[in-house]
Amino acid sequence: MDTASSSSRRRSAAPVRTAEIVREYGPFEGAEAVHGVTHDGRRVWAATGARLVGFDPEGREPQRTLEHACDAGTAFDGTHLWQIAESRIDKIDPATGRVLASIPAPGQGMDSGLAWAEGSLWVGQWRERRIHRIDPETGAVLRTIESDRFVTGVTWVDGELWHGTWEGDESELRRIDADSGAVQERLKMPEGTGVSGLESDGRDLFYCGGGASGKVRAVRRPARQAT
Repeated sequence: MDTASSSSRRRSAAPVRTAEIVREYGPFEGAEAVHGVTHDGRRVWAATGARLVGFDPEGREPQRTLEHACDAGTAFDGTHLWQIAESRIDKIDPATGRVLASIPAPGQGMDSGLAWAEGSLWVGQWRERRIHRIDPETGAVLRTIESDRFVTGVTWVDGELWHGTWEGDESELRRIDADSGAVQERLKMPEGTGVSGLESDGRDLFYCGGGASGKVRAVRRPARQAT
């Protein structure tokens, strides 16, 4: 297992911006919280504990619900949904809700965010302040990235690795170096606004789970700097 050097975990002088929340969704009927978020190209999916709720980000209203345990991160690989359910990660057919396979979660029930990128699953471990790249067939940990903050949601977009943090009343979205874990950019959420899941739409928005608020918030992704 490849682990990024702990010396790189020192907080960097990364630029801090105020997160621009452009839209809110929910709370959803029968849902007490949002634990994970993903985007399948059309719908945003929110993991609400006992069911996955798929909604149109333009129309805002739920279009699909799948009855399934979903107490942490959610991901989409282009065909299937992946869902953390306690100590396992389930591969789900989004058309039927059927579980096609399951693998062990690396945190054994202490996992948080989930993302799909480069043929692998990327799993946040909240209090351990880590992100694991794992084999989607076996669950084996391929490498580990250390963070200097609690890790909630995880997402990749345009080769950039971002994760959510939530400690006390403070939450941020952070872009980090995928090799060293060094913080490169920070988006500070309003005080008291938690981030419990994170996913990019592949363009200019992040979707953030709002924990016990039961909401999903769309946050503007900063424009990439020309090189």
